[in-house]
Amino acid sequence: MSVPVRALRLRWLARPLVLAVVTLMTLFAATAILGLQYWQQRQSTHQVVGHSRQVLETLDRLRAIIAELEAQRRGYLMTLDPTYLKAYGVSDEGVRREAQALQALVVDDPLQTLRAQHLALTVSAKLREIDEMVKTAGTSGLAALAMIRSMDEIRSQIDQMVDHERFRLADREARAEAFEERWTWLIAGAVVLVVALAGAALALARLEAKRRRQATEENIQLQSDLAARDIKIRRLFDANIIGIIIWEVEGRILEANDAFLRVVGYDREDLVSGRVHRTDLTPPEWRERDRQTVAELKRGGTVQPFEKEYVRKDGSRVPVLIGGTMLREGGDQGVGFVLDLTALKRAEGEAREHERRYREALLELAHANRVTTMGQLTASIAHEVNQPIAAIVASAEAGVNWLGAQPPNLARVRQTLDLIAGDGMRAGDIIGRIRALIRKAPPQKEHIEINEAVLEVLALTRSEALKNRVSVRTQLAEGLPPIQADRVQLQQVMLNLIVNAVEAMASVDEGARELLISTGRDASNHVHVTLRDSGPGLDPKNVECMFEAFYTTKPTGMGMGLAICRSIIEAHGGRMWAGANEPRGAVFHFTLPLASDETASGLLEADTPTGLRSAAR
Repeated sequence: MSVPVRALRLRWLARPLVLAVVTLMTLFAATAILGLQYWQQRQSTHQVVGHSRQVLETLDRLRAIIAELEAQRRGYLMTLDPTYLKAYGVSDEGVRREAQALQALVVDDPLQTLRAQHLALTVSAKLREIDEMVKTAGTSGLAALAMIRSMDEIRSQIDQMVDHERFRLADREARAEAFEERWTWLIAGAVVLVVALAGAALALARLEAKRRRQATEENIQLQSDLAARDIKIRRLFDANIIGIIIWEVEGRILEANDAFLRVVGYDREDLVSGRVHRTDLTPPEWRERDRQTVAELKRGGTVQPFEKEYVRKDGSRVPVLIGGTMLREGGDQGVGFVLDLTALKRAEGEAREHERRYREALLELAHANRVTTMGQLTASIAHEVNQPIAAIVASAEAGVNWLGAQPPNLARVRQTLDLIAGDGMRAGDIIGRIRALIRKAPPQKEHIEINEAVLEVLALTRSEALKNRVSVRTQLAEGLPPIQADRVQLQQVMLNLIVNAVEAMASVDEGARELLISTGRDASNHVHVTLRDSGPGLDPKNVECMFEAFYTTKPTGMGMGLAICRSIIEAHGGRMWAGANEPRGAVFHFTLPLASDETASGLLEADTPTGLRSAAR
């Protein structure tokens, strides 16, 4: 027997109603077998009882014949009347016949058989003795008494056999009654069990009928759901929103919707004729990826979406996003989706081009901001440059004088020349910093000491601060690790913040004008730079707005300075914010990651656009 057939039978046997019916049929079969046994036992009992009664009847007839024979012989012996001897032969024949019948009846009982044989011999012997008495004796009471004693012995043997047979009859009747009683209880129990099982079977039949109704309803609902799902799937298939295909693992495409055919440039006739095959659609450089996809499908049944290219019927290529799953585990057919990425790739290319233009525009804007700021510091920068130039001129004049002395003081001249060289280098450094801030150059990250960068910007703005009577103090933490940043962009941030602070405090007539610049490390292990001024302060409502592009409180301002500053700091992986200073003024903070921090390990060209865009939005 096959495994499905065996499982089907086991499933049928698992049903309660079937079990009840099988049990009921088994009970009926057992009852029939017991009934047959009962009938056979009852027949055997009736035969045994009837046999015992036949034995008793035979003994009764034998006793009656013996009594009749005794009456005949005694009457003759007492009266010698020949009339008593008329039935003599008949009685003797009856005795012999009944004795033989008795022996035949008790043949199954050894004890009774012996008694019957002994009785037959005794009867035969006693009858001969009586016959001799009748032939030789006259009327004599003694002969009659002797005959009576002989008959008493025969009656005694008959009585023993009768008693034994009655005892057996009584025992058999008692057993028959016990058997009848047990059978009655068995029948009653069987009836009760049958009724109980019939009731259980009826209840189970109702439950089975209910279960089948529920199963039928569930099947109907399932069929309805499947039909509805098929309709939805077919609508999705026919809606042609995306390409949908049904394929074989080896590559043959069995079914496809119009959206897929449009993507690959084939028509339905090509599909029906089998000319649409994955191998033909896949460029050579993508076939190894297809082999990996087939292995993944066979192993897991599903392949996650991935991008590839298809070769269209006209030979052109189309970028697509594909994914798929097997229709059933262990099968060789599956369903997949194909999404045309041509428009997306075109949009991505346009977005990259717009990003490039936007980045260039922002770099131009940042450069313009630096130039504008440097233009505001023209007088201060000129003063910074004039100082070393004036010192050079004075040192040159002093050197001429030392050379004109008699004799010339060459030691003094050497000292003067050293001073001239030092002042020239200082002037060159100032001009170099100005050129670095003004010129256009691609961003370049390097390891920078934050304190050094702060001092370099202060050197450019010292004259501007003195002109506006602003006292600049610094609290620079020692031992700060270097950061990785673009020096020009970082100096642009510091320059903007210092110039804004100086301009804000220029309008304050009361109180000291102080600018405190401090550096340190914060809880997140970043370098933390703070600028605190004693100017008019910030409006709490507009603190966040001041970092937005084109927001300004200056009559001639463009509103781009702080937006560019925040974009530069965020592009370096840092953060910038502002707040109120105590007791008055404003405070600006920014943080930058250390050079070893992974957030600052990327190239600035990749980071700058995102930061600038978020700040200038």
